[in-house]
Formats: sequence, C-alpha cells, structure tokens
Amino acid sequence: ADFNYGADEYDAEGNEEPKALPEGSETMPYIDESPTMSPQLSARGQESGDGVSPTPTDGLGTGGERDAGKGLEMRKLVLSGFLASEEIYINQLEALLLPMKPLKATATTSQPVLTLQQIETIFYKIQDIYEIHKEFYDSLCPKVQQWDSNVTMGHLFQKLASQLGVYKAFVDNYKIALETAEKCSQSNYQFQKISEELKVKGPKDSKESHTSVTMEALLYKPIDRVTRSTLVLHDLLKHTPADHPDYPLLQDALRISQNFLSSINEDIDPRRTAVTTPKGETRQLVKDGFLVELSEGSRKLRHVFLFTDVLLCAKLKKTAVGKHQQYDCKWYVPLADLVFPSPEESEHCPQVHVIPDHELEDMKMKISAIKSEVQKEKANKGQSRAIERLKKKMFENEFWLLLNSPAIPFRIHNRNGKSYLFLLSSDYERSEWREAIQRLQKKDLQAFVLSSVELQVLTGSCFKLRTVHNIPVTSNKDDDESPGLYGFLHVIVHSAKGFKQSANLYCTLEVDSFGYFVSKAKTRVFRDTTEPQWNEEFEIELEGSQSLRILCYEKCYDKTKLNKDNNEIVDKIMGKGQIQLDPQAVQTKNWHMDVIEMNGIKVEFSMKFTSRDMSLKRTPSKKQTGVFGVKISVVTKRERSKVPYIVRQCIEEVEKRGIEEVGIYRISGVATDIQALKAVFDANNKDILVMLSDMDINAIAGTLKLYFRELPEPLLTDRLYPAFMEGIALSDPAAKENCMMHLLRSLPDPNLITFLFLLEHLKRVAEKEPINKMSLHNLATVFGPTLLRPSEGESKAHLTLASDIWSHDVMAQVQVLLYYLQHPPISFSELKRNTLYFSTDV
Repeated sequence: ADFNYGADEYDAEGNEEPKALPEGSETMPYIDESPTMSPQLSARGQESGDGVSPTPTDGLGTGGERDAGKGLEMRKLVLSGFLASEEIYINQLEALLLPMKPLKATATTSQPVLTLQQIETIFYKIQDIYEIHKEFYDSLCPKVQQWDSNVTMGHLFQKLASQLGVYKAFVDNYKIALETAEKCSQSNYQFQKISEELKVKGPKDSKESHTSVTMEALLYKPIDRVTRSTLVLHDLLKHTPADHPDYPLLQDALRISQNFLSSINEDIDPRRTAVTTPKGETRQLVKDGFLVELSEGSRKLRHVFLFTDVLLCAKLKKTAVGKHQQYDCKWYVPLADLVFPSPEESEHCPQVHVIPDHELEDMKMKISAIKSEVQKEKANKGQSRAIERLKKKMFENEFWLLLNSPAIPFRIHNRNGKSYLFLLSSDYERSEWREAIQRLQKKDLQAFVLSSVELQVLTGSCFKLRTVHNIPVTSNKDDDESPGLYGFLHVIVHSAKGFKQSANLYCTLEVDSFGYFVSKAKTRVFRDTTEPQWNEEFEIELEGSQSLRILCYEKCYDKTKLNKDNNEIVDKIMGKGQIQLDPQAVQTKNWHMDVIEMNGIKVEFSMKFTSRDMSLKRTPSKKQTGVFGVKISVVTKRERSKVPYIVRQCIEEVEKRGIEEVGIYRISGVATDIQALKAVFDANNKDILVMLSDMDINAIAGTLKLYFRELPEPLLTDRLYPAFMEGIALSDPAAKENCMMHLLRSLPDPNLITFLFLLEHLKRVAEKEPINKMSLHNLATVFGPTLLRPSEGESKAHLTLASDIWSHDVMAQVQVLLYYLQHPPISFSELKRNTLYFSTDV
C-alpha cells in the first residue's frame, strides 16, 4: 500500500530530508498553489525552553476579536518554524554548490569531468537563489530571536517575492538540468559518485552533522520552496491583525507568489510528455488512475496508465525509504489490438466473486468508528502515536473496502489472445475509460511490441507522469481538506430533453462515499419518449461526499444482450455529468434547482441537504389524530388493535409481492410516493387499500421505515436504551440472554407486540436471501437505528458529535436487532410467563 498521510512535510525537528522523493520529482512537477496544508510549527522553540507549544489556530478568532498578543505569538511560532526550514534549505543549496567550484576547475584541464556548458546547465541559477535566501535569512533571523510585538518583517517577504524571476529562469531550465545531470552520470563515473551522495550540513543545534542526499533530490528543492513560502505567507496573514503595518506587505507578497505559481503551472505541464510512439510521435499520457483488477481469482489494486497508443497496467513496487518509487508493469495492450468484448462474448470470463453487502456495511461501520476515535483523540490532544496507529488501521480498512466493493465488470481483450477484467464501483468511471480509449482508437494506430528496454523506459516514465498520486481513500486527505458532507441529500430528478429520437430512458445517481463513487439511486424507465418526465425524489445517504453524478441511460430490452452476470450493465449511456456538492449552497432549507448538461442532453433536478444531526431528530406530531409522529400506545388504543394498522398493512403488502424484490427495505422508494402514503394513513382514508395495491413496493417498504423513524420515541423506548446498550455488550452468553429477554419483557405491551410482529416478518424476508439479497444482517443494519435511536431529549444526555453517535451507537443498535433476529422464535405469552427465559440451555 502506498501510505500517504501528507506526512512528508516538516517533521518535528524541521529536518526536511526526503523520506521518499516528492511526487513527480524526476520531472517538472505541477506545483500545488492551494494553501491546503500549513507547515507544522517547528518544535525547536520548546527545546530551547520557551515553553510555547504550537497551539491549534482555530481558537484564535479573527480581526478585532482576536487576542492580539496570541496572534503575535502565533506569528512568532510560524516564523521560527519557517526560519528553521529556511536554514535547512540554505544548507541544501550550499551542498549543491559545493562540487561546482572543483568541477569548474577541472573543466579547463585535459581531463574534465564535465564541460563548462554542462556545469552551467546543471547548476543554472543556484548561486543566485542561494544569495537571495542567505540575505533573507540573515535579515529575518535576528528579528525572530529578539522578538517583540513591534517587529516588522513584511518588507523582507515582499523583497523575496519580488526576486521570484530567478526561480522562473530556474524552473524553465529544470527539466534540461535534470536530463543533463542524468546523462553525465551515466557517461562519467566520477560525476555519478559525486551526484549520488552530496553532504548536507545538519541544522546548528541538531545531533546529526551531515546527511547524504542525491543531486536529483536537491535540484527539486527550489521548486518545492516556492510552494512552501506561499503557504507560510498564508499562515502569517492569518495571524497578522489587519491594522498591522506588515499586513499590506504580506498581502502583496502573497499575491505575487500566487501569480508566479499559476504562471509557471500554465507554462509547463510536462506530466504529459513521454517516450515516442512507433510512428515517431510523442507518446503522451492521456489518463491514469487506480482500478481493481481480478487477477488469478483475486482482487489486486493496479495503477492503470492510458497513453496515446497503449494501455499499461502497473503496480507500485515496494521500495526502501529514500529510494525512488518505481512501477512494475503487469501487462500492456497496444490500442490497435485492444477490443471491448460484448457481454455475450464475455460469458466464458471468470465469474466475479461479490462480497456480501453486510460485510461491506460492517467495514463501513468500523471505519466510521475509527474516524470518530481519531476526532476524539484530536479533541483531547491525544498522543500523535495513537492517532497514527488509528489512521493506519483506518487506511487498512478503507483499502480493504476499496478493493472489495467494486462489482461492475470492465473487460479488456487483446486481439492476440489474452483478456483482462477490472472491477469498478462506478459506471460513470467505466464509461470515461471506455470513451477515452475509443477516442484514441479513432486515430490511425499501429500494432507493435515493446522491447524490454522500451517497456522499462515507458514504465519508468509512469512515476513522473502520473496525475493521480494517492489511492482514493479518505485517510489520504489532509486534515484541512474538506471532509465532504455527512447526512442526507434529497434529490428530485425532474425531466430531461435534447434526445434526437424517442427511447426508453432512465437515470442513475452516483455519489462519492469513503473516497470512491457508488451508484445510490435509479429512476423508473420512461418508455418511448424524447422528453422523459420522471419527477422522482430520492433520499441519498452521504458519507463524506463531495460530488453528485447523474447518468442517463437507454434501457436495453434485447434478450440476446442481457448477461447472466447481474452486475453487467448493458444499457447504453446517453449522457453523464457531475456537479460539486458545495456545503454552502446545498445546506439551505429550500430546494435548489439545477441543470446538468451532457452530450446535448439537459437533465433538470433539484436538491436539498439535511445534515446528520438534523436527520437524527425524532419530532412528535402536533396533531394527535394521525399515526406518524404519534405515540404507539395512543394509536393502538384509538384503533383498538394490538399492532398499528399501518404496520400490519405495509407488512402484508410486502409479504404479498415484495418478499422476492432485490434489496427490499434497502433500496429507497420514491419520496413523493412515500409522502402520499403517509398522508393517506394519517387521514385514515378509505382508499388506502386500493392505493397500496397500486403503489411501487419500495415505497411501501419506505413508508414502514418512515413510520418507525418518526415515532416520537423509539419502539424500544428511550428509558430502556442505555440498558439495551449495556446488555448487548455483555460477553457471557447466559447473562446476555437473561438481560436481553428481561428488557423485552420490560417494554410496554403495544411496543413489545409490534416489535415481535416486525421481527417475525423480517425473518421471513431473510429466508428469501438467495433471491432478494437481504440477509438478517442487512435488515438489522436498515432497521436497528430506526427502532432504537433515542429521541432528541434523551440523546442530548449521552451523545455528543453527530458523527460520533453515528458510528459507535449505530453499530450497537444494529447488534441489538441482529441478536433478536438470530434468536429462536420469541412468543409474547411465553415471554410474559417465564422470568428466566431460555437461560439454562445457553
């Protein structure tokens, strides 16, 4: 696994030694302008006894309310951290300049190591950069050492920014400098020895006197430095009061630096240039990303690279720290030989082993639980080692999920024989890969075989050229990156227009959750139309989501094309598009209307977002005449029934025609249908039965879930909730049995009879698991929180963060329901008669 917690920034000592070479360090990288990560503050201040520990910045407020003293203190911390890294940077530049003089001296002798021209190219502008930074360091150092509140240093940063032209020259020459150094290394052993081990002086007060670094790594440093200085300017501005004389100067310096960064990024995007194709054209990287390959029956994470004329599947080799990371080519297919087998051709392909849903759900729960532990540790200023351990665990779990959840097959066949199978979790991505390949295949491509050297060069270029650096899991995000949205997104898919001829059309919705995209909802098929009017509403649960994708399909009814593999999507994608979920825009009480344009098709939709804390509320109904939001005892008394009419009718309907429906209770019904049913039940309308028999079965299942979710207190009651949590945590089976049965016995009669009625129904649903894919565990995941989650007043007492509640308590709520679902049949009369129930034969 390619661990990357964004950790290769400053370490506590300010030792900036490369643990592994920075991303793309072998070619001109794309420089990150976004100030997403603030350098950690140097811990040196503490060692020297200042007693100032780097404090988190959030509490400091802004502008007028900021405690000015604290703001200035933070400035000092930011500056001393930066100064420590500036010292290291100067030492690195010195180490780079050190061999330059002797090399120049030999250049004019009869046995030169390098020519003057080569020296000029490799060390271009290093001397100038060194002098600029030395002067800056010498001016800033005394100001930080003799710190007081009146210190100004904005002019120093402004001057540094004004000299960025030298960096521009360095950057323009960087690629050629690297190539020259590499060529000279290969042809001259002496220079190779020099460039492999340059000695960098350690900081003044560090234990290490010298470290060895390669020339290549040092030549990358100036590029890295511009980004670093820009980040520091951000931090300084954040902690400089707006009326401080430094403020406008720092603002100016930041503006210059940012403009500089974006200008050099526009000039160079050589991530795309690579080796040449058989026709002598440049072979460019068009697309790359992580995909799961099914190889010899097991799932492997691969990094796939699509070049102008070849698809290459690689994996990252494990390398020692400080060594170059390299890719290992698993296979490649020239695009001239690449075909996509049709579903009927791929029948002989290996069957995909699909991991049961409940295992994936379990893992998601575990990840959420670890996330909230990390949050707690951070809130309590926990040990960084403990946090690292948790993050590592989270990475492993997320990696497992990434590997095991994809199930949509993406098959690739080489005309000369072999077939390959990738599994994706998103049809959107599958079609992006397919379209990118087909676009390239429109050109006149030649078939070829790469020699081992050519293959080595091509695979070697992958590391420099790749555009996707991190495995798509959330643990790879920096802390200050947007965590995404957690809660429920309500989406109404209204209509679409722009189709050339009439067809049977439907849409699906995908969101990214746990770092990768999955399909969450699907509209009904609108038959034979050019302007489908779906007007369907969906409630989609978001798990750290940042984007919503909509795909529009034409339904395929051709029996010959339908594949036995139930994850094969054979319908034709008519268009696809995505939008960012902007927390500010989405989090309003009102619906927000939008249009996605794709391939000349326009899909209209509306959405609104409910954060998790809001959706956890149980709100009692103002009217006591209906059934939703009304206590269960009130409803059964009014109806003179033991189980509320709504529960009996919905269950009867599901058992009549929904028990074999794939994903019953898990797939959300159309929200407008559910609201219509809710209104009919609340009004006790005589048309209920007619309406139920006509209604989509997922809407009826959704109405039953909504009824339990909207009870003013959970079916298993607020009073007993803490006891259920304790009971399920008992490890002795006899004690657990005794406690769990005693708790059921303690429920009010209407609650208990309704619970047992629902329990038997859910067991009958799970008996059809081979057909409906709903196991006891799946049903417990769906219904556990609905039947147990405490109401608002109660939850306040023993719950804190919405995300905390979610993970830890939800797991326990699922376990409670699962316990009763897995238990031999429980009868009401038996339960009431026996005080010690089943306890002896456990």
